[in-house]
Amino acid sequence: MLRIPNFIAVNVRHRLRNFPNPIPFLLSVSVAASLPPLRNRSPSQMAARESMMADYAKSGKSSCRACSQKIEAKALRLASVSKGNGPYDIVKWHHLRCFPLSSHSHSSPESIRGFSSLKSSDQEALKKLFAENNKSEEKVNEAVEDVRNELQETGERGSKRLRLCTPDVKAVVNIKFSVSDVKSNYKDATLLPKWKAFQTVIFLERDDGLHDSSKIAAFDFDGCLVKTDVKRVGADAWSLMHSSIPDKLQSLYNDGYKLVIFTNESNIERWKNKRQVAVDSKIGRLNNFIVKVKVPVQVFIACGVGSKSGKVNKKEDDPFRKPKPGMWHLMEQHFNSGIAIDMDKLFFLPFNCSIDAKFFIPFI
Repeated sequence: MLRIPNFIAVNVRHRLRNFPNPIPFLLSVSVAASLPPLRNRSPSQMAARESMMADYAKSGKSSCRACSQKIEAKALRLASVSKGNGPYDIVKWHHLRCFPLSSHSHSSPESIRGFSSLKSSDQEALKKLFAENNKSEEKVNEAVEDVRNELQETGERGSKRLRLCTPDVKAVVNIKFSVSDVKSNYKDATLLPKWKAFQTVIFLERDDGLHDSSKIAAFDFDGCLVKTDVKRVGADAWSLMHSSIPDKLQSLYNDGYKLVIFTNESNIERWKNKRQVAVDSKIGRLNNFIVKVKVPVQVFIACGVGSKSGKVNKKEDDPFRKPKPGMWHLMEQHFNSGIAIDMDKLFFLPFNCSIDAKFFIPFI
């Protein structure tokens, strides 16, 4: 019987205690890769989290450490400041929108070096940014707590399995894949090279250097790996969610994990008169992201519309759109060279913990 991975147990049970204020990226990637528990970090690691600086770019020659783009002269910029080996500090400048604020969640705007010298409007902008970040972290913590409580109710992993509702299971079973149904276009939109479509899914099956594996590191895209804005369209309208993402993904890849992105993009279906624009924007961002992180990634895009839009009856929900597990079914059954997936060696990092968790809840 088809199995859905137990990402919740992997991520929450084994690492939650080490991250008292978890953020999505660290919560999941820490399982396989990466950052040591807070209590085990060296003083130099902790120092980088404890100092921030703000000022206005003087020459326009500095580059953002997150997106690598130039910071325009006179633009407000933020820096993380850590102690170097010598007498000088290490200063890493960022655009305001690119700064990894979650790494400094214990700080307040007033504690930022140079805050008092900023324009009052920019001071208010920073206060608003901190407030929004705190609200976001509270939502993540609440979602993680909900998952932890749910796990406690279901007992030890493997002994009791959470069941997906019957319609979800049927949706997986009824997906019949055939190579003859794979297309080089999505309806009236032409796909870029290497990209294909099957029913309402667009996918990048075989990126250069990709190796199928029993170990899977799966991610959402928007709001998880990258920052995007619904008001902005285009292949370049994005930035890294965290500057450390390329190194983390490279570490996972070197450790034998296959990297997979599962992402919803209903605009491709809804924008009937601008479908090509929506396709080029989404695929262009994904292609550019893969180039940026310099690791091969397998990608699945669910283009169907969900019931929340109010246009589709719940019984007609697209079987591939998260939290439905259709995309997972395609990857596991048809795009992993028949290699069985080790349920103890995979995790899924969602954008919305409380909703996308359903995408990977195991059942028997």
